[in-house]
Amino acid sequence: MVVKISKVYGLDIYTDSGKYLGRVHDLIVDLEKGEVVRLTLEPLNFLVSKDEAMRILREKSLLYKNVKSVSDVVIVTESAI
Repeated sequence: MVVKISKVYGLDIYTDSGKYLGRVHDLIVDLEKGEVVRLTLEPLNFLVSKDEAMRILREKSLLYKNVKSVSDVVIVTESAI
């Protein structure tokens, strides 16, 4: 699946069973592999402390490998949460 990263920002995220999880705030990219690794449901910016960033990654992000579809919304597998 090929999608421009700019098209993913702000999209709603749902599980494949229809549960609303939130919105895409940031994408974490592995630059060596050239692929998206995670979607965050809260913004990661330079004002966030290291502890807060770790909490967001642990509790408010999803592995991109669990994404099933990206179109008008992002669909992830139920097991992603």
